[in-house]
Amino acid sequence: MKNTVNVSPEIIHIPEKPSFLPHLQPTVNMLAAVIEPKDANTLVRKLNHIAPLENLQHVKRVQKKCIDGGKPQLSLLLSVAAETDVVVLELVKSYQLSTFITRVCKYAATSKEEWEEQCKLWPTSYHPPTYNISGITGFSEEDSQSIFGFMRHTIDLATSSVVGQVVNAAVIVDPSTKQVIASACDQVISSASLANEVSKERSCCNYLENLNQQRLLLDRSIGEFKHIINNVACVHPWRWALQSSGCWHPLRHAAIVAIEYSAARDRQLFPDYKALCHLESDIQTNGHSSESLRPYLCTGCDIYLAWEPCAMCAMALVHQRVRRIFFSTANSNAGALGSVHRLQGERSLNHHYGVFRVLLPEVVKLVDSKTAGSG
Repeated sequence: MKNTVNVSPEIIHIPEKPSFLPHLQPTVNMLAAVIEPKDANTLVRKLNHIAPLENLQHVKRVQKKCIDGGKPQLSLLLSVAAETDVVVLELVKSYQLSTFITRVCKYAATSKEEWEEQCKLWPTSYHPPTYNISGITGFSEEDSQSIFGFMRHTIDLATSSVVGQVVNAAVIVDPSTKQVIASACDQVISSASLANEVSKERSCCNYLENLNQQRLLLDRSIGEFKHIINNVACVHPWRWALQSSGCWHPLRHAAIVAIEYSAARDRQLFPDYKALCHLESDIQTNGHSSESLRPYLCTGCDIYLAWEPCAMCAMALVHQRVRRIFFSTANSNAGALGSVHRLQGERSLNHHYGVFRVLLPEVVKLVDSKTAGSG
């Protein structure tokens, strides 16, 4: 299916948490009070100690209004209404404060529009995003054109690998040299090979039995998958369980295969670890860095994907230490970087990458996964 996207070339940052319509932002009820200006500094210091707003650091503690022809009036947030304790109430009594309940926005603004709407309730801080993720500070015109070029290359791979079909494609790039390190598409495997691989694991778990159960449960839905994007592995992570004939491998999604090819490239470039150590020592002696000689996984690299990756692929890219992920088409079935989950916002992970969607007007528009049926 070939449709032209009527948009200008664009690189859209996918933040670590979803944005809200400015007027529909979640709020929290707060206990507040009007205070005398002379007491403001003392009260703020005391409240920061006894009732810090730990999860609302974007909210300003004091609101200033002008009343009665310009006379200033200060209102102070005391605590979250549901968490007001005895110490705060004693402070209220001590200063003879008249309290009231007000609402503040629960999350920091991700856009100027959100921030302006927040300040209608209560003033908050706003820090425009700079994409400062591991050194990402935005895109120059040269960088943008390079990104568009690599995405076009990725789309070409996705649409030309199988006649009449679309698969996912992955291209790993070293942005410092603008060279492709590895590229791959979803890999196909015959049903006989798949059954042979699954049977090897039967002693650990009943994959064959589970496979048959999946087929029985999902046979009714097979018709929904007769679509041009049937073979996009990340869009249909469980489709391999429905196939009675050959299909793509359940684990060898495009990103995973590209990672494997990248590792194979490194092994070929550095076949002898001991010799490499001697070489590194000689280079360091001459005052040169060895970082360019011995890469650690895909540290500092970018990866371009035709489709937003599933959770398995997105997590594999965390382990590979990629710097940035660019994808073209959203994956509303199983997308892990904005559509269903936002793995880039999981604070418990020990590595985080920047995520961007690249919109190109002149390339073939991959069918939106919303029309692909359930996977």
